[in-house]
Amino acid sequence: MTTPGEVERTLRAELRGEVDFGAAARALVTMDASNYRRVPLGVVAPRDADDVAAALRVCAAAGVPVVPRGGGTSIAGQATGVGVVLDLTRHMNALLSVDPAARTAVVQPGLVLDRLRDAVRPYGLTFGPDPSTHSRCTLGGMIGNNACGAHSVAWGTTADNVTELAVTTYAGAAHRIGTGWDGAPHGLRELVAAHLGTLRTGMPPRFSRRISGYGGLDALLPERGVCLAEAFCGSEGTLGVVTEAVVRLVELPPAPALAVLGYADESAAADAAAGLLPYGPLTVEGMAEDLLGGAAGPAGGVAGPAGGAAGLGGGVAGLPRGRAWLFVEMPDEGGARAVVRGADALDALVVTDPARQRALWRIREDAAGTATRTPDGRMAWPGWEDCAVPPARLGAYLRDFRALLAAHGLRGTPYGHFGEGCVHVRIDFDLASAAGVARYRAFSEELADLVVAHGGSLSGEHGDGQARAELLPKMYGEDVIRLFGAYKDVWDPAGGMNPGMLVRPARLDENLRFEVLPATPFAGEVARCVGVAKCRTGEPGGPGVMCPSYRATGEEQHSTRGRARLLHEMLAGEVVTGGWRSPEVAEALDLCLGCKGCRSDCPVGVDMASYKSEFLHHHWAGRIRPLAHYTLGGLPGWLRLIARLRAAGAVNTATRLLPVPVPGLARERALPELAKRPFTRGTHGRPAGEGAVPAGGRAADRGRAAGAAVVLWPDTFTEYLAPEVGHAALRVLRAAGLDVSVPRTRGRVCCGLTYLSTGRLDRARKVLRRTLDTLGEIPGPVTVLEPSCAAALRTDLPALLPDDPRAARLAAAVRTVAETLEEYAPDWRPPRLDRAVVGQTHCHQHAVLGDAADRRLRERAGLVGEPAGGCCGLAGNFGFEPGHHEVSVACAEEQLLPSLRAAPPDALIQADGFSCRTQIAQLGGVRARHLVELLADGLADDTQP
Repeated sequence: MTTPGEVERTLRAELRGEVDFGAAARALVTMDASNYRRVPLGVVAPRDADDVAAALRVCAAAGVPVVPRGGGTSIAGQATGVGVVLDLTRHMNALLSVDPAARTAVVQPGLVLDRLRDAVRPYGLTFGPDPSTHSRCTLGGMIGNNACGAHSVAWGTTADNVTELAVTTYAGAAHRIGTGWDGAPHGLRELVAAHLGTLRTGMPPRFSRRISGYGGLDALLPERGVCLAEAFCGSEGTLGVVTEAVVRLVELPPAPALAVLGYADESAAADAAAGLLPYGPLTVEGMAEDLLGGAAGPAGGVAGPAGGAAGLGGGVAGLPRGRAWLFVEMPDEGGARAVVRGADALDALVVTDPARQRALWRIREDAAGTATRTPDGRMAWPGWEDCAVPPARLGAYLRDFRALLAAHGLRGTPYGHFGEGCVHVRIDFDLASAAGVARYRAFSEELADLVVAHGGSLSGEHGDGQARAELLPKMYGEDVIRLFGAYKDVWDPAGGMNPGMLVRPARLDENLRFEVLPATPFAGEVARCVGVAKCRTGEPGGPGVMCPSYRATGEEQHSTRGRARLLHEMLAGEVVTGGWRSPEVAEALDLCLGCKGCRSDCPVGVDMASYKSEFLHHHWAGRIRPLAHYTLGGLPGWLRLIARLRAAGAVNTATRLLPVPVPGLARERALPELAKRPFTRGTHGRPAGEGAVPAGGRAADRGRAAGAAVVLWPDTFTEYLAPEVGHAALRVLRAAGLDVSVPRTRGRVCCGLTYLSTGRLDRARKVLRRTLDTLGEIPGPVTVLEPSCAAALRTDLPALLPDDPRAARLAAAVRTVAETLEEYAPDWRPPRLDRAVVGQTHCHQHAVLGDAADRRLRERAGLVGEPAGGCCGLAGNFGFEPGHHEVSVACAEEQLLPSLRAAPPDALIQADGFSCRTQIAQLGGVRARHLVELLADGLADDTQP
């Protein structure tokens, strides 16, 4: 028998692409976005079709299975395997050509859908199928699953939009298939001829979302035109590897309009959806109020004559009255108004303005994210994500589906493509206990019966994989299932392509990814990563922050998902065997900036910064840590010592003149200058005393009237590095009529951030307890100027000290400057600056605090423009640590530095985070200022009372 080592050596000798049988590479692909886990032998990243053929020949000779993999976003387990995984995203990701006249494009399988759409948009074209993972799913994966998306009502499935495929089979043979028998594998024509009766009468009635199994096999009938490429779509990697595809493109409507229809309940909306199809919609999407978390309220109003949404400001961003809604996109405004007139809806609105349309679609998209959680915060899992029934049966099916959930004591929130009868739902299965897994199986079998009873398909767009393939006989019957087996055997006689999927499948309750994890809270946190890979959205200038290191490197191990997978395998101990001392996990987490972008941008709220702290805490337990953990990680203590010695000037001079860098720090970085006088040593007016903040009226008693007592937090950065920010804050807050006090604590209050970021959790807890002891009673809001410190106090403090009620009280009191002004001085008018502004929103503000109040304050002050998104790349200690400079600069180059270069000459530069200001100064050569500094400058000429 050929050993894995021999297979690896042969592959390395035969291929030009990368071959990696190491623990990290294998761990990264044990899972996709499903509930399943399979451990591969190794990973191959072929450079071209010749490499694919060579890899398949080597694996076939050795009897090693092969699984082709794109973005790894499959939700049924079909992108996992026990043999060699072909990563088609690394090299085979090109758009080879576009023919606008013929409306076709030639693509490689690893091309991300949005890259294709971006490239053809200038021609007024797009690729019709558009699954929700469009920013990271690949064309090869879409072909494998026969992906659909919201616009398939108008433009069909992937199979409807593919004209030719280049396919390489397990033994390395190349096939070019399209329409007709040219390129078909030997025996396929004869197989079809022998089973014409089964294909014509034995298949379930065809409807647009009959995706399950080899559901397109009847496309090989002569009356259907013998569409080989169409039949191949949806084969989930079980027949061969697509190396190239010719796809159809469709015209983008120049001015689409959105009709939003409100209904009394979900059933009424579902019953109405099929009746809207004769109007020719582009989409008919549905959702009910339980997907909004109870936030829905009446908005009222059909659009006015100009086409804007009347009543848009009410309810949830302007949803019409009702408890369920249909979003119906039409090619033009006339079509949308016709839908409103013809629909029997409680209320409706028509929106033609693109920005308002995006805002309404965002409700639908954001609501879909809430489906991953139940109302009480429990995780909901895939497995029955996309069943579909004929649209006319949808209302009845949903009523029965809700009843079945209730009968099993399960919860889920359906939504989806109501115009095609396709329902998305995640369900709060217990997949970690034997009883829970048994319930999962029983529910799955009953739901399959229910779907079939309504004439539906077990999969409506995501494929069957391991989650549903075992149940396909319920849908197709034994004759068709045998034909499916014969079809696979014609293409793949050795059975080496993705075995266990579709034909001769594994059981749906085998290989569950949860069974290998220990029953610990940390394992539960790691398991929450379901693999939807939003963190792999790597386009420059993309929305959100997550994941800056992946955007810089493009490596899976530097994505949030990749790191979560490595932690998962570390806890499992099968592939990654070093436990908390694992070098593979340490390497992947080394480039995690701790930005916390994943906390807000990840659909399930993975918080990799916290996971990194936990890992470092264990990884370095009982060992000497890297020097940076003592220098940068202990920064508050060093700065407090320097201040006590009044040695800031000497330290500044020494760091400028030293011929060698400070040990343990990056040689490319200059250290920021220390303030000669700490902030609290230079404050004027009534300071807070040592310990408790002095009386002056508790905010809870004095309300939000002028003169409310406010504590200004002396964070480490403001205290020792940027006291000018603190003094500016005093001016602004007092100008707003607030009674401001500053704790004079001689540096003994600290949020513990630097200890957290270096994984010194015991030290962080000690520092936070000292902080609580020092502060004593908190009389009211605590205004924190440094966003990272505010975020640490608001979230990390109560998490680290859950049994100390003082921690929760302080966390609840934390406010940003903008929040303090809006909440406690609502009538204050800031000075009018009337200037353009650029800069950087701090990652922790984006992820934890939010910046809505800051946006409103900037608007009131006449500051026009938005700070850059993304991450500045310095991220506290990260950019000062050896080996991080290149990534730090790459992060800044993604959005921040280009925005500075493009700024008007007189633009103000705003950055509230000290790290952001330091990065801007060192890489951009300009001085950025905190928002309070900009406002304080305006106070000098402000004549307002």
